[in-house]
Amino acid sequence: MVDAFDPDTLAFYAAEASAYLGIRPPNVWHALPEFLERLQNGASILELGCGGGADAEYMIAAGFEVEPTDGVPEMAARAEARLDRPVRVMRFDELDAVSRYDAVIANASLLHVPLSGLPDILARIHRAIKPGGWHLASYKTGGAKGFDEHGRYYNRPSAEQAEACYRAAGNWVSYEVEESFEPGYVGKPSAWLTITARKAC
Repeated sequence: MVDAFDPDTLAFYAAEASAYLGIRPPNVWHALPEFLERLQNGASILELGCGGGADAEYMIAAGFEVEPTDGVPEMAARAEARLDRPVRVMRFDELDAVSRYDAVIANASLLHVPLSGLPDILARIHRAIKPGGWHLASYKTGGAKGFDEHGRYYNRPSAEQAEACYRAAGNWVSYEVEESFEPGYVGKPSAWLTITARKAC
C-alpha cells in the first residue's frame, strides 16, 4: 500500500497545536466564500484537516451542514472548543464514505500527503462526494517535494502533477486551478495552487 501520511508531520502538529494556531491569521480561507456560492443552502460539507476550526465556524454560520475532521487529536480538540461540537479525529486514508457529501474541502491539508499516495486519497474524496458534488483544496507548489525546516512533509505538486493525480482519482466534469503567491503561516511565503473540481453526475 502506498504511503498515505507522514507520521513526523502529524507529530509536529500534535506537539505544536497551540503555538501553531496562535500565529495563524484570523481570516477565513480566501477561496471559501466564492466556493460556497456554488452550493445550495444547507449543503453537507466534509472538511478534511480543519485545524482550529475557523473555516468550519464560517461555514456553519452560513447555514451549511458541516462535518469538521482532523487527523491530529490535539487539533481536533482545539476545534471542538471553538465550535462547541464534536470534531472527528480521522486521517485521510480512513475516509470510507460513499456519495455522502455535497462537497469536500481541504485547506492546506492534502499538501502533506506523500505524492505517491495522493491519487488514492483523492479517489477516496471522489467516492465520498455525491454525484454532481464539489471539491476544493489548496497545495503549496514550486520546488521539490520533501520536508521544511520544521520537519513537515510537503508534496508540492506542479499544476500538471496535480491535474494528473486528480484525473487518476475519478471522473471530474470540471477542474479549475488558480495559482497564487501567499504568505505562509509558519515560514516563508510560497506559491500555491487552489483546485476546484466537480464530480460528474
